[in-house]
Amino acid sequence: MAETSREVWITGIGLVSSLAEGASAHWQHLAGEASPRPVIDNDRFAPYAVHPLVALDFTKQIPKTSDRRQMERWQQIGVYTAGLALADAGLAGDQSTLDRVDLTIAAGNGERDLALDARVLTALGTSEAPEPILNQELALGLRPTLYLGQLSNLLAGNISIVHKATGSSRTFKGEELAGVSAVADAAHRIADNQGDVFLAGGALNAEREDLLLGCEISHTLATGPYKSVWERNPLGGGLVPGSVGAFLVLEASDHARSRGAVPYARLSRIVSDRALRHREKSTDTATRLFDKLALQPENGRLAVLSGASGVEPVTTEEQNFLERVEQRGFKSCVRSWGSVLGHGMEAHFIAGVALAALAISKKTFYPPFDATEIEADRSTPTDRILVTCFGHWRGEGLALVESASESARESAE
Repeated sequence: MAETSREVWITGIGLVSSLAEGASAHWQHLAGEASPRPVIDNDRFAPYAVHPLVALDFTKQIPKTSDRRQMERWQQIGVYTAGLALADAGLAGDQSTLDRVDLTIAAGNGERDLALDARVLTALGTSEAPEPILNQELALGLRPTLYLGQLSNLLAGNISIVHKATGSSRTFKGEELAGVSAVADAAHRIADNQGDVFLAGGALNAEREDLLLGCEISHTLATGPYKSVWERNPLGGGLVPGSVGAFLVLEASDHARSRGAVPYARLSRIVSDRALRHREKSTDTATRLFDKLALQPENGRLAVLSGASGVEPVTTEEQNFLERVEQRGFKSCVRSWGSVLGHGMEAHFIAGVALAALAISKKTFYPPFDATEIEADRSTPTDRILVTCFGHWRGEGLALVESASESARESAE
């Protein structure tokens, strides 16, 4: 990607979370002198916490009641955020360009039938012969119409319907790594001259009992008083889900220039792999991926936006990886956005790339997001930012976001 003359520019950002709606509002919340205060709901799903979505008027981006009614909440979040990104890039209403906007979407499963799940779990826990009861409940309880309404690729379909972005679409599944793949696919296709402008993104509705149940079964939820991702190890680790929508307009530099678009930043490189989670395999994999980025410690400092989840042992393995980065001559200034936005699963990595592009466009890094980062110097240069994403279960991804070759959006504003 780095050798091509077609740089991959980030020309639009759509972002919603527990903190705010929109890129500018997130910057205001995250970039002040004081550390941002996360929004936490400790009561609704006790003993688990969630970062609840900020209040949104979905009619602003999804005006038709019929469209909103047939979408689950995670799809509404995604379609809404996609509209913010298209508007931010100056593409909303530009039908000649929208017809060529390709979609790369990271999507999870639809929301489950809680009543059926409860019956199945009760049967499995109380019956001496649960298999026949399980088969009966699944045969009689599952509704084909409900299943069809939850297909993962419907997020892309609804974006096309509502926002008229009618190029090709690809949907990626696989939690955090799906977000990495969605961005990587768009970037590689731009670099290979297989498309000019892409909408890449994902969304998570974290305020769901079925999501929390799945995380609890896999022993990945944090419990107890809320702590930042770096402070959860003594409590056993764990993630705190956050409702997040994150979309990027990725555009070939020559195409952006032709329509007068000003970039936030450029996506220089993105690499990923999938390691087994034992004996520091994630640390080794991420180190190998970092070497592929071919970074040089030009000024000795490197800004890092970490997608650490708080789940162990992988969060400790990421800390070990960051120590190896410093051993290569980089003095890292690390911020973990999961401490303030929560963990966004499919949308998590994309949110990190969005925050990196914002910081580069403002030429200022973020203040510490929690007390464990307080010793880090905010004056780290922000002409390049490393974004990490270690999946809570599987997958490692790294992206390098840098200043664009032309004046960034901040100078235009």
